[in-house]
Amino acid sequence: MTSTPSSPNPADRPVPAAVVRGANVDAKKILTDVLRYTGLLAILIAVVGGGLGFLFAGSTGLISALIGTALSVLFASITAASIIGAMRFDIAAFFGIVMGAWLLKIAVFIVILVLLRDAAFLEPVVLFLTVIAGAVGTMLIDVLVVFRSRLGYVSDAALPTAVDDTAP
Repeated sequence: MTSTPSSPNPADRPVPAAVVRGANVDAKKILTDVLRYTGLLAILIAVVGGGLGFLFAGSTGLISALIGTALSVLFASITAASIIGAMRFDIAAFFGIVMGAWLLKIAVFIVILVLLRDAAFLEPVVLFLTVIAGAVGTMLIDVLVVFRSRLGYVSDAALPTAVDDTAP
């Protein structure tokens, strides 16, 4: 009696390095898209917010809109850049880098707002509205880019192979 060799279990097969690297490349592409669209959003907010700020508050409104746009883009870019940079490290370092960047953003944001609090060249309402527009816009960009992405949920999944019914 001959024994038929059992088909190898797909889960036991090692995952090729190209597949693992491909997952990182896909995530990097997603975050690069986020950065690209954030730049386009910044141009849109600077033009629209700057125009409306100039229309309603003169040059102080324009300056406030440009500062608000810069703050929004800076903080959205720090998040994406920290994730791209942290992807090279293990999971503990990854979360440390991302959380460190988040804490840095909060500290820098508070310092900037304290420094600009009594500035004569600012219109607080225009600054506030452009920062809010930037925050909401970057959140929408993040959601849309991630929803449109094709990044897998797991990096080491392997589909089972078809069973050969004609085998003896």
